Amino acid sequence: MNQKYSIPYVNFGLQWKFEKKNLLPIFEKVFRKGQFVGGAEIDILEKKILKFTNSNYSVALNSGTDALTIGLHLLGIRPGDEVITVPNSFIASTAVIVHLGAKPIFVDVLDDQNINYKMIEEKITKKTKAIMPVHLTGRVCRMDKILNIANKYKIKVIEDAAQAIGSKFNKKFAGSFGKIGCFSTHPLKNLNASGDGGILLTNDKRIYKNAKMLSNHGLENRDTVKKFGYVSRMDNLQAAILNFRLNNLKEIIKKRRKNADLYFNNINNHKIKLPYENINEFNTYHTFVIQSEERDKLKNYLSKNGVETAIHYPKPIHLQPAAKKLGYKKNDFNITEAQSKKILSLPINQFLKKYEIIQISKLINRF
Repeated sequence: MNQKYSIPYVNFGLQWKFEKKNLLPIFEKVFRKGQFVGGAEIDILEKKILKFTNSNYSVALNSGTDALTIGLHLLGIRPGDEVITVPNSFIASTAVIVHLGAKPIFVDVLDDQNINYKMIEEKITKKTKAIMPVHLTGRVCRMDKILNIANKYKIKVIEDAAQAIGSKFNKKFAGSFGKIGCFSTHPLKNLNASGDGGILLTNDKRIYKNAKMLSNHGLENRDTVKKFGYVSRMDNLQAAILNFRLNNLKEIIKKRRKNADLYFNNINNHKIKLPYENINEFNTYHTFVIQSEERDKLKNYLSKNGVETAIHYPKPIHLQPAAKKLGYKKNDFNITEAQSKKILSLPINQFLKKYEIIQISKLINRF
């Protein structure tokens, strides 16, 4: 817990307090067996993820970033290709495209921060090989519209569902719409490991087999390397932690949704834009992002009153120094850039008490 704040943004200390009794025997079991790279816990996790998401195949990996990298590679993304995505994500979604020698083609976003599906078609060229929607904040993009466009032009879809495990659109799970879906189990995620981790989902057996092989050096067996691969496999210890936490994920999502409802019912400041759930959505609220014209002043006000907040993300990807060679400039994506000055992530974690959310809401209303 951050001692500076009476209401921290996340609370790993409380999570450890609640889970310590269960996790210590899990740690002991893994260390006693001495199975750290590969192992039974990974097999169990992959099967449990399939059941949770109603998918056919899953691969446990070392990060959501490597899930995207391997996923794009297996979709045939090569140097010179173009991948349509958004500029308001975490940097990883663009970085993986660049690392493969392809070019990210950005599309601006809607008021809900997700890709503006109405603008995708105009960005498609002969070089377009994939569309990568990002389910930001735990809200699934309009996948019905996106898949219609992808099918029309015979373009593959890979979902960056890093923030959206358990989220749904039209009762279908995030990560199960496209050819490939990618999740992160970073410590800040709703399903969190104690370090980096990721999961690749697919219904394509060929993609599954190749992803499994590539993530483990390209080894077909202990002594045969079929393709030059990566070291992207998940550690057995992280898989064991996730197996335990996955059992509680539905309750965690339920609590975060309840926290969101408390905000909706208690924030009555008309100058604050709230992230209401749209029709046919089931949001898991990885983040609870409000928008305010006075964002920086509000953030400081909450901080002075003991409330820790965050900004996801204050500088869009196309304006980052690393993106200079991509050729984008200020005012290229007006909605994204405007939102980056207004967005503020409030505490939404499952360990918050009702009175704490009411206290935060009162402070916002007072401000």
